[in-house]
Amino acid sequence: MTLQIHTGTWVELQTDAKPIREQVFIQEQHIAAADEWDAQDEVSQHFVVFDGEHAIATARLLPNHSIGRVAVLASHRGQGIGKLLMLQIIQQAQQQQRPLLQLSSQVHAMSFYQNLGFQAHGEAYIDCGIPHIDMQMSLLAQS
Repeated sequence: MTLQIHTGTWVELQTDAKPIREQVFIQEQHIAAADEWDAQDEVSQHFVVFDGEHAIATARLLPNHSIGRVAVLASHRGQGIGKLLMLQIIQQAQQQQRPLLQLSSQVHAMSFYQNLGFQAHGEAYIDCGIPHIDMQMSLLAQS
């Protein structure tokens, strides 16, 4: 596997990011398309992981320091690609001198984010029919 992570705007990366999100969120997790696509895409920094020429994972970093829409194609899960993607986002956020990162984790993925240094805050809640929990990581201590 030759992995590369591209970062850019929605205009630059939507052709690659959109099919991944459609497959993972809309088809696999049955999230309504109306809930998946929002105005945040236009203002977020996007990340797409490529294996050769194939886009296999994506995520976005919002202006409010939230990481969202983290998705890895089923065929490529369990290979550390999500971790690689998250580490790249954390590194970019540190370079941008952001004070913290936050995300809304699906409850089943909590340990994945905890292993990266995120801490859960508050109670679990339902979003698009899936249990989620808010998580945060301070970047100030690591600068």
